[in-house]
Amino acid sequence: MSASLPLSGRRVAVTRAREQSPELAAKLAALGAAVIELPLITVTKDIDKHSLHDVLSELGSYDWIVFTSANGVRFFFEEFHRIYDDIRSLGLLRFAVVGDTTAAAIRQKHLKIECQPKVATGAALADDLIATGSLDSAKVLVISGNLNREELVQKLEEARAIVDRLQVYKTEQTDLSADPAAADFRARGADAILFASSSAVQSFVDQAAALKVAKDAKRPLAGSIGPQTSETMKQAGMPIDFTAKTPSLDALVDALVKKLG
Repeated sequence: MSASLPLSGRRVAVTRAREQSPELAAKLAALGAAVIELPLITVTKDIDKHSLHDVLSELGSYDWIVFTSANGVRFFFEEFHRIYDDIRSLGLLRFAVVGDTTAAAIRQKHLKIECQPKVATGAALADDLIATGSLDSAKVLVISGNLNREELVQKLEEARAIVDRLQVYKTEQTDLSADPAAADFRARGADAILFASSSAVQSFVDQAAALKVAKDAKRPLAGSIGPQTSETMKQAGMPIDFTAKTPSLDALVDALVKKLG
């Protein structure tokens, strides 16, 4: 491995779900890092078929559809394409998203985003949607997971929108107590550990005993992808050593390189 690479010789722990970590791991490996995968959460499709049928049969009646994560985009469109073979079946829906990763997932569908706040939080998205002046009696569909915060829906309803929520996935903690990578992390530590979601932070805190590094191990610097993840880290009393400038994997990697540089 070339010693000239910016992360050459550095050990970096990633905490994304196993099926989501390859992209981040590849970015880090390309920069010379040795990647330790600590999949603190699992993300799986979880949809009530009756709710899905109700929503898809009435898609044309919604004014806005809101996505708060790339997972929501993936699982929603898996079901949409299973039932419809024409993207025009979405009708005249306007798209609103939280975060650059979610936005990229929507753009891959060749769909236009009409509302994306600069700050990647549900509350900021609600404020931006309210600012459009289009919510009074508007029908809004919020695509969510089981851990989504209620603030987005509450703000939209206070602005007189009619909000339906469709859960399409669930996030659960992964038990890493017997995981070989976790044992390596405990024994040797790392230069940095990256958090890309609040749920991964909470899982890390809840599994503190299984992830506590040895006395002579390297204590990792902790990096956050954005405001909501940082807020959860603060509430848990965790240090935040560096933060992505924008809530994206590329920005998180950039912040890591700058911190370790």
